Amino acid sequence: MNQWSARWYGFAKKKSHFALWSTFIKWIVLGSVVGILSGTASAFFLKSLDYVTDVRLEHPWLLYLLPLAGVLVSFIYKRYGKNSAKGNNLILEQIQDGSETIPLRMAPLVLFGTLVTHLFGGSAGREGTAVQMGGSLAEWFGKLIKISPLDRKILLMCGISGGFGSIFGTPLAGTLFGLEVVTIGLISQQALLPCFVASFVGDLVTTRLWGVHHTHYVVNEFPALSLSIILKVVLASVIFGLVSMLFSELTHFLKKTFTAMISNPMLKGLVGGLIIIALVFVVGSRDYLGLGIPLIKDSFEGDVSPFAFLWKLIFTAFTLGTGFQGGEVTPLFAIGATLGNVLAGILHVYGPFLAALGFIAVFCGATSTPIACFLMGIELFGSEGAIYMFIACVVSYLFSGHSSIYTSQLIGVSKSQFISIPQGTRISSVKKRK
Repeated sequence: MNQWSARWYGFAKKKSHFALWSTFIKWIVLGSVVGILSGTASAFFLKSLDYVTDVRLEHPWLLYLLPLAGVLVSFIYKRYGKNSAKGNNLILEQIQDGSETIPLRMAPLVLFGTLVTHLFGGSAGREGTAVQMGGSLAEWFGKLIKISPLDRKILLMCGISGGFGSIFGTPLAGTLFGLEVVTIGLISQQALLPCFVASFVGDLVTTRLWGVHHTHYVVNEFPALSLSIILKVVLASVIFGLVSMLFSELTHFLKKTFTAMISNPMLKGLVGGLIIIALVFVVGSRDYLGLGIPLIKDSFEGDVSPFAFLWKLIFTAFTLGTGFQGGEVTPLFAIGATLGNVLAGILHVYGPFLAALGFIAVFCGATSTPIACFLMGIELFGSEGAIYMFIACVVSYLFSGHSSIYTSQLIGVSKSQFISIPQGTRISSVKKRK
């Protein structure tokens, strides 16, 4: 190498490292801001959610106002929501080259709608609220600093990761969830650092700055690795995947059916509230209202009803299918944990062990995010059962088929070489082709 070549090589090398450092610092700063915004929003939401849940439990008569709550939430979304009503799907579409704007009003609207749903007894989750708040705040921040279209996509993924990681106290799962959920089978490594920073900072802000404490579940032991245990885990995971598919398909079916039958969204919310009240009387229990955290605790600490998973699935599908606001993930945790508890008795394995696998595997099947769910299992239950968690997530991911709670997810890679689906096809389009 001559003198001029050596100088040029040295200059280019320094320039490339400068570019790398610039990118590193840029996303540390931007990801941190999104993490602070989403973490603060999640902290306020979690504290508010605890409050309204306590109020509902202290005043059981509030359930009878659920139909009016459905009317109120539907009216507000019809009057002020506009494209906010698309929820998480709107955020996914914008990351996938969408041309719509994510309005800042999405955050207060979904916050209010979810709190009202839980105050009066609807069965819903919290992840959808956190992701929508994180996405709308990330969009607002991006407009404020006038970022490029490419950076906007990454910032929206940060909003998803920041919201998810902070709402569940799982920063690693939050990171991968923001990367995996956009396109099934493909991960954007370009957004890996930004999403991690947003999720990590969001969790720190929620827990350390605002003092929010997350619920912990204990698995005291994992069985020794053996062929019989692996076969039992695989069998249970197939069932987890099928149940997650049932939840997704039933929820979408109810949304489509009620919208076709009842064009007025306020009336649809009214009917939905009446159905939930009727279900309470049919079952003779209020255990399936709200998030379902007591059901999850019972799954790890004792026994649950053999059909608890099915009732929680039905309550949640009708709540969300008739226009109430909230996420699906925590109810999916409850469905998976209770199902795992029941299967543990049938398969003769330790109950909390299979409840933990169901916890992450049903969620995995309903979102097609196996790596995020695997990491969530490690963050929540420890690494001792990592092999079993990985098996559960992979098998559930496969047997849930091309279904998802998010109809705007893209399919990057088909789950089977025998199922031909063009790359970039949306879940909603797959459903139409069936």
